[in-house]
Amino acid sequence: TMAHSKGLLVLENFIGGKFVPCSSYIDSYNPSTGDVYCRVPDSGKEEVEAAVQAAKAAFPVWSSKSPLERSHILNKLADLIEHDLEAFAQAESKDQGKTITFARTVDIPRAVYNFRFFASSILHHTTECTQMATLGCLHYTSRVPVGVAGLISPWNLPLYLLTWKIAPAIACGNTVIAKPSEMTSVTAWMMCKLLEKAGVPHGVVNVVFGTGSKAGEALVSHADVPLISFTGSTLTAQRITEKSAPHCKRLSLELGGKNPAIIFDDADLTQCIPTTVRSSFANQGEICLCTSRIFVQRGIYSEFLRRFVAEAKKWKVGNPSDPTVDVGALISKEHLEKVKSYVKKAQAEGAKVLCGEGVDSLALPVGNQKGYFMLPTVIVEVKDESCCMQEEIFGPVTCVVAFDTEEEVIERANSVKYGLAATVWSSSVGRVHRVAQGLQSGLVWTNCWLVRDLNLPFGGMKASGIGREGAKDSYEFFTEVKTITIKH
Repeated sequence: TMAHSKGLLVLENFIGGKFVPCSSYIDSYNPSTGDVYCRVPDSGKEEVEAAVQAAKAAFPVWSSKSPLERSHILNKLADLIEHDLEAFAQAESKDQGKTITFARTVDIPRAVYNFRFFASSILHHTTECTQMATLGCLHYTSRVPVGVAGLISPWNLPLYLLTWKIAPAIACGNTVIAKPSEMTSVTAWMMCKLLEKAGVPHGVVNVVFGTGSKAGEALVSHADVPLISFTGSTLTAQRITEKSAPHCKRLSLELGGKNPAIIFDDADLTQCIPTTVRSSFANQGEICLCTSRIFVQRGIYSEFLRRFVAEAKKWKVGNPSDPTVDVGALISKEHLEKVKSYVKKAQAEGAKVLCGEGVDSLALPVGNQKGYFMLPTVIVEVKDESCCMQEEIFGPVTCVVAFDTEEEVIERANSVKYGLAATVWSSSVGRVHRVAQGLQSGLVWTNCWLVRDLNLPFGGMKASGIGREGAKDSYEFFTEVKTITIKH
């Protein structure tokens, strides 16, 4: 069902295996042109209620299927998305502003892999059993699906992060109501069109589109949605926590980061510099794992800076559909203004911008003049207390500062409210282990960035969230455990 109004794509909610029109819609923009790209349902309580009923009705049959049956269906869905990889990549790039190259090589392949990964991992979990011979008792545990899962995903990696939630939720036998970001809903809607063909029964996956304040709020406040998995801002997470508290919901919250890179004077700069440019500016800096504070040991500070800025200036900003472009458009006009305002604040505090915003001129193709673009920006001479060193900017902006000792840099790296990811660059084995132990961070990469094994826990400390995701962690979150004791 591809309805068009004024030549625009009009999305519909997917409830109980059917596309359902909504009574009101909101505009979604193409960030690279500034034009309205599609109309997204502005769902609320009514739509969420319908989705809850559909998900509850589908639960008994889906939850009683064997892991192997569910695994086959997840693999089939992965194949179908992979078959349409190019169409998904084009849609993601147009809707989100990211480069077509990033969508083709990262977002959509990872969405496919999310389904394949959980299709496999669901077959390999075991439960515990203990004996108490003296009392003639045997204890064992059993895991069962929880029920209806509410899944709320953000706009930076739309299908990638949505499938990272849907896959484990349904693999474990839950039924779901997903609410993608209202700014990036197209690939979720495209996925809905493949569910029936993959063999997903009606009502197992429901997608309700709309805003956080209306659709999201209805979902987290619903008494029959016992479990909420959310990726997004710390501020929204506080709201979700308050709204779900009266219902004692189970929460998994993957929030922001203010991630440090710590570069010691024995780092291999030929590896470090290109990787740190990528960790700062990939996906326009709109990844919760991006590096936004770079601590460089004083001995190599000036050399690092010279080489880093030279590399950053090579990154090409422009039309996301051009495969030679490195940096696409930021998600929205408001977000672009917010990111730029951080650069202005830094300058007002006496910091120096070495390249990018306000320093170099940005030449855009004719069709992209009204798009939300910004050059990779490097800030120096900024104090640790500055908002640019404390708050998540979530754009192509990074701050570079010098440090002297290992103890000092660990303390400074830890002096923010976040604790999601960190990178450490050094050729000393002892040092990378010591520093990794000292950092308050859920993930620490040494001499690399964003190398992920989906088996292992993913998530942050402090204001970066609650809970972990990964093979075992997602399984534990999306199931209830029972301890059963038998006296024989």
